[in-house]
Amino acid sequence: MTHLDDSTAPTSGDVHGEGLDAHLVVDRGPFRLDITLTAAPGDVVALLGPNGAGKTTALRALAGLAPLTAGHLRLDGTELDRTPPESRPVGVVFQDYLLFPHLTALDNVAFGPRCHGATKAEARNQAAAWLDRMGLADHAGAKPRRLSGGQAQRVALARALATHPRLLLLDEPLAALDSRTRLEVRAQLRLHLADFEAVAVLVTHDPLDAMVLADRLVVVEHGRIVQEGTPADIARSPRTDYVAQLVGLNLYKGTAAGHTVHLDAGPAITTTEDLTGPVFVAFPPGAVTLFRDRPTGASARNLWRCEVTGLETHGDQIRAALTGELPLTADLTTVAAAELDLHPGASVWATVKATQTHAYPA
Repeated sequence: MTHLDDSTAPTSGDVHGEGLDAHLVVDRGPFRLDITLTAAPGDVVALLGPNGAGKTTALRALAGLAPLTAGHLRLDGTELDRTPPESRPVGVVFQDYLLFPHLTALDNVAFGPRCHGATKAEARNQAAAWLDRMGLADHAGAKPRRLSGGQAQRVALARALATHPRLLLLDEPLAALDSRTRLEVRAQLRLHLADFEAVAVLVTHDPLDAMVLADRLVVVEHGRIVQEGTPADIARSPRTDYVAQLVGLNLYKGTAAGHTVHLDAGPAITTTEDLTGPVFVAFPPGAVTLFRDRPTGASARNLWRCEVTGLETHGDQIRAALTGELPLTADLTTVAAAELDLHPGASVWATVKATQTHAYPA
C-alpha cells in the first residue's frame, strides 16, 4: 500500500480518545436489540449472526439511523445519542456502496470533505490523495457504472475515510463481489483496516471475512450477544450451534465426570480433558471415521450407529450429515465415500478418537 507524505495525504488524525463505548438498546415491535460494544482506537470488531439477529439494527444505531430506546453511545468520550447522523464522526461503507451514479470517482470521494466545509479544490486534492492510496488514481474520472465491483468498493471506502471518521462502519462490504474479486479485495481491505487508527465495526455473515479482517468477533443471536472473543478463541470453543456451524465443528452440551461427558441429548463421549460439571464438547467433521460394518476390535467408547441423511461437496471432500445415536457431520474423501457406497439412508458406524475432541466448561 502506498503511503503519501505530501500535505494532501489522508490521515486519521491524532488519537487521544477512548474509542467506542456503546450500550445499544433498540425496541422494534416484538424484536429487541440489547448489546454492549466497546473498542479501542485501532480495533476492528466484527458483528456476526444469523439473519434477523440484529446486526444491521446495531449498525444503524451506531450510525444514528435507528434511535436508541435506552442505553448510551459514546465515541472518544463524547455522547452521540442525540447527535444527528450527518453530524457524527462516522463513515459508512454500505453493502451496495451507494455511490452517486452521476459523479466521477473523484467527486464521489470529494463529497464528504465538501460537506465538512472544504473548498472544491481542497476536497478534490484530498479525494485524489485517497484514490491514489487505494490504487485508483487512473480511475478518478470514471463514473460508477464504468468501475468493477472491486474498484467501486474501494471508492466507497475512500469516500467513507475522506472525512477522517472516528468510527468506520462496514455493512457486508464484500457481499456484492464475485468469489475471485472477493479474495483480492478482502486482502486489500485488511491492509487498509490495519492502517486505520480509529474504531472499525464490520457486519458480515461470512465467517472468513470476519476471521481475516477482525481483531475481535461479537456473535449476536436474537438481539443478544451470545459469544465474543478473538477469532482463534471462538473457532476453538464455540458456545452455540450457530457458532459451531460457522466454524465447522460438531458441538454438544453435557455434564462431565472425569474424562466422560454425558450429553444432554444423546450418548456419552470420552475426552482427554478431566472436567466436572456442565461442559461443551466439540470436534471437527474431519475427526469422524465412518465404517459400513461395526469395526472389529473397536471399543465402545466414541462409537455410534448412525444413518446418512445427506451428502454434499465441501471443498475437495464430501460432507455427510448423519443422524442416529449421535447426530453429527463427517468429512471424507470422494474415494472413501465411493468405497463406503454412501447414500441417504445408508447405515454406518461413526468413531471419533478421544484425542480429537475438545471439552471446555459451559
